Amino acid sequence: MNINTMPHSVESSSQTNASLQARKDAAFARGLGNIAAVYVDRAVNAEIWDVEGRRYIDFGAGIAVVNTGHGHPKVKAAVAEQLDRFHHTCLMVSPYEVAVTLAERLNDLVPIAEARSIFVSTGAEAVENAVKIARAHTGRPGVIAFSGGFHGRTNLTMGLTGKVAGYKTGFGPFPGEIYHAPFPIAYHGVSMEDSLKALHMLFKVDIEPSRVAAIVIEPVQGEGGFYPVPEGFMAALRKICDEHGIVLVCDEIQTGFARTGRMFAVEHDGVEPDIITMAKGLAGGFPIAAVTGKAEIMNAAGPGGLGGTYAGSPLGCAAALAVIEVIEEEKLAERAVKIGETITATLKKLKARFPERIGDVRARGAMIAVELVKNGDADAPDAELTKAIVAEGARNGLILLSCGIRGNVLRILVPLTIEEEILEEGLGIFEKVFEKAAA
Repeated sequence: MNINTMPHSVESSSQTNASLQARKDAAFARGLGNIAAVYVDRAVNAEIWDVEGRRYIDFGAGIAVVNTGHGHPKVKAAVAEQLDRFHHTCLMVSPYEVAVTLAERLNDLVPIAEARSIFVSTGAEAVENAVKIARAHTGRPGVIAFSGGFHGRTNLTMGLTGKVAGYKTGFGPFPGEIYHAPFPIAYHGVSMEDSLKALHMLFKVDIEPSRVAAIVIEPVQGEGGFYPVPEGFMAALRKICDEHGIVLVCDEIQTGFARTGRMFAVEHDGVEPDIITMAKGLAGGFPIAAVTGKAEIMNAAGPGGLGGTYAGSPLGCAAALAVIEVIEEEKLAERAVKIGETITATLKKLKARFPERIGDVRARGAMIAVELVKNGDADAPDAELTKAIVAEGARNGLILLSCGIRGNVLRILVPLTIEEEILEEGLGIFEKVFEKAAA
């Protein structure tokens, strides 16, 4: 299929990308930006067509949301069936079986022995509620997060987020009793021992462990740059939490639902967290998020203390059950591993050709990153090249994303259902785009 056209049977909009961008600029607050002026008309699995009829290969998956691809037939059918029944009554007013079934499925799926769940609407809400629950359980105020972590855009989750530019500038003050430890990144000279030492120093100089309710961590940092925790780090945190009665919260909003080669990324570490937050890939694009954790902790909040008008949308619940079924039936966790191997093989060849431009290639399953630098120096991030590659990708029919506190990481998040030939085609475009931008 020609990269610049879509099937003739599909009519494109009379609008252009430029005209829609002008309308958006006039209608939306400028804080809600967009990476590229690509206005989507339709999408199928790993392919997108814009309003002008141009075709794109999706290497972003809606930021790890459509792990099961755009418009998976099972997800569409499940939502259509639920829509025919009803689309809202409010779970807190008159509940419904589809939500109960989803909670049961999540309780069984998480690596937690006896679990309970709640539903909310967004990932930020999930993290907020995890902190609320941890505070209710422990009776303590303090929360520790990590540098480079991203946990949302609400006031509390901005406070937890360890990245200022783009997320925190101008929005303070943030809630008190939030502390940050350095996230261990060997590539940037921060060892696991360094991070743990800093954490213990926090206990000595900022907040005693007996006042800490929770430690919140992404098993693989998302917006922070796709850095996986080093081997043994989660076990060390688990030990610290056990010693001091602290709730260990794993933010799996971007890493969950087969993205890393396991249903949840923390399974790679063989550690049982107290609470897992999830959203994004949970329902393949339908707005729903969840908090699932140990029953004794989750039950700490009293009736009415948790919830929301749209929490546990019946359409989101139906979509999530279908997504889980697709992940299991199509073995998408295993597929994520193979996708990661295919993509990193290409990226490592590029790194060998451009060692002065590509500082690091890393992957956990199909959560893949390319860190761009100047002159091969890890301390010289090349945010300009990163931005240029994302823009050039859009011009050549490839949707790419960037991340990192320095703005110099390309992140690749293809749908786990991507066809092999489409993946190879996308990688070919990526190589050409990189060669042009790096020249």
